[in-house]
Order: sequence, then structure tokens, then C-alpha cells
Amino acid sequence: MPMNSFRVLQFNMQFGQMWDEHDPDNAPVDLDRTMAEIRSQEADIIFLQEVERAEPDRAQVEPPPNFQRLQQTLTGYHGVFAYPPPDPRELPFGIGLAIFSREPLAGVFHEVIPSPPVEFDFFGEKRTPTDRILLGAYTVLGGRRVRVINLHLLAFFMLKSSSEFYGTQRAHVMNTVAAEAGPTLLAGDFNVSNTDSLTQQFGSVGLRTAQNSAATWRRKPLVLDHVFYDASLRCRRSDVRPTPTSDHHLLTADFAWA
Repeated sequence: MPMNSFRVLQFNMQFGQMWDEHDPDNAPVDLDRTMAEIRSQEADIIFLQEVERAEPDRAQVEPPPNFQRLQQTLTGYHGVFAYPPPDPRELPFGIGLAIFSREPLAGVFHEVIPSPPVEFDFFGEKRTPTDRILLGAYTVLGGRRVRVINLHLLAFFMLKSSSEFYGTQRAHVMNTVAAEAGPTLLAGDFNVSNTDSLTQQFGSVGLRTAQNSAATWRRKPLVLDHVFYDASLRCRRSDVRPTPTSDHHLLTADFAWA
């Protein structure tokens, strides 16, 4: 990669669970393969979602075991992690956000993103979704300070609803982005099926996505994962890379300063 470029990796790692198209919910976990896949991308900034596996009706595991192993494996990186607020309603899926950077991370912050009380059925039981979080920090890329923000929004389309109707989560993120000027990378699993409405909305605060055409989710051909960036950056190339190490694909984007 040219010296004036840097690479961003966006990946919902589904706590290291492999992909099995015949039985995806019961596929084995192989964190070693997941970590090898992440490291092979040689990214300068790594955004990860679903780092840990939720344990319903149990306390969150501290320190987070998968994040600890990632820290040990990703030598030469600085990492930060955040759980969402503890909640006994948590389902046995992925949970927790992490950011890794080759340069130190400073000014770490996180914000709770409330979920609306929209009801859904989970194996015959009426449930309501837990709150989400946003994790951010500041680092240096190519000699310039940049704000990096990671998130994992609620999948309203899986609840037979829409984030366009329940717009508070997307609005919360936009307000956080707009509250401060300066170079920004915003990445994550946005869980939005109508990506045109998402990119138009975030375009109103000066962000564009690295790619909006190739599906990033194996279960349905949807573009759920994005790397948004502001006008101080130029996206030189983006790739959606299939991997057997999650139900999401890897998304990489190479940037230079505009």
C-alpha cells in the first residue's frame, strides 16, 4: 500500500462463530481462525462488533475474554472495548464493540443508544430489544488526528419494523457526528436494509460510505456494514471479502487524505 494510504477494516465477527449455511445458528466457534483472518487484512484501524457472546440472565464476563485474546494476538495495535448496559433481556447473540489502531487511542468515549419498546416474538415469547452503544476515540493517521466511531444498531427489519419509522438511533448517531468538526471515520453494522435512505441521511452531515452495492451479510443479500468518512478523506478502494469466519463479510477500505 502507498505510504500516504491507510486501511480500515470493518467486521462483525459474531464472537468467532464460523459460517455453516445448513445450520448457521449452531456452527462451531473458532476464535483462532477469526483472529487470523482479522490480522491478515493488515489494517491500520479495525472496527469490530459482536466481539463477545451474550449470556442471557447472567452478568457480562469481565474482563471480556475474546477481547483479551484479540489484544494478545494483535501485537502492535492499541485496543479499546465497550459492552452495552447490562440487561437480563439480552439474547444469546453477539455483544460488545472494539476498536484497534496501530497508533495510540486517546479520549475514549461511549454513549448509550436507546432502543424503542417495539415488541417482537422470540420462540413464542414477547420481548423488547436492549439498548445499543456507540464507542469512539481519537487516533493519528498519516500525521493527522482523526475521530474514529464504532457502532452496532438494532436490526429493525428483523423485528418487522424499520429504522426509518423508529428514527431515534440513527438521529443519535448523526447528532454525535455533527457535534464536532474534524476528520471522522464512522464504521459498524448499521443493520439497515434500505441503504439509500441511510446514505442520504448521513450525507446531510457530510459523510459518505466507502461502498453501498455489495452485500455484506450472508443470511440475506443486504448491505449492513459501512465505513463512512468525511470530506477530509478520499476513499481509494473498497472491497467486500467473503470469509467463513462469520455470518458477515469483511469490508476493507483504503483511504488517503484529500
